[in-house]
Amino acid sequence: MKSVYLFLCGLCLAVSLPGVAAEPDTRCFEMRTYYAAPGKLDALQSRFRDHTCALFEKHGFTNIGYWVPLDNPDNKLVYIIASPGREAHDAAWKAFREDPEWKKVAAESEVNGKLVTKVDSVYLKATDFSPAVAASGGVPPRCFELRTYTPAPGKLDALLSRFRDHTTALFTKHGMTQVGYWTRTGDGTEQLVYILAHASKDAADAAFKAFRADPAWVEAKKASEVNGSLTTKVESVFMAPTEFSPIK
Repeated sequence: MKSVYLFLCGLCLAVSLPGVAAEPDTRCFEMRTYYAAPGKLDALQSRFRDHTCALFEKHGFTNIGYWVPLDNPDNKLVYIIASPGREAHDAAWKAFREDPEWKKVAAESEVNGKLVTKVDSVYLKATDFSPAVAASGGVPPRCFELRTYTPAPGKLDALLSRFRDHTTALFTKHGMTQVGYWTRTGDGTEQLVYILAHASKDAADAAFKAFRADPAWVEAKKASEVNGSLTTKVESVFMAPTEFSPIK
């Protein structure tokens, strides 16, 4: 929680703001995308629900969120886990993979073949303007949007500044819930990765339409792109939370 100070009648009052990190979040985050074998996505989710998530926690990981894309021809499961730092993260993976319980679960679940054909892993660090990334629920479960921005060469800092100074406040203004903002780390690739939550995909489309038409956004975008666009690529994936996801 972050505190701001209000001066009323000579009194200084500290007010906490929910969803805002008091200190920079220095945890190591990892976003993993699993491509399930044909017909095995349900079995993969069951293994996570019944075994993997608990084993992750046992070995020091924090389960952040688990999602499946709304349009999912590749049978993807996307999830984010966190640990105190990269060394702790690597040690947790080593302990997890060597755990006899995990080996037994993996063997039993794959009697009829592997559940996963491919795994993509991206390491992330939270930006200084990211809200506190923690479990939260919506009733009914919300629609999530994973957005990945590839900055133009040398423009990552300017892109982050625009989010920090303008974009995040405008997202809030137009009804979008901000789950977390991260930059990619560990492999030399510059990207801004963030997740928004919406009541539905239709609500997301309406919110972005209003956002893009907002004069404050039009002016901020124009002022920040005097020397060219800040991004070369923007990717958006709409996702539904799994039943076992801490964030819903």
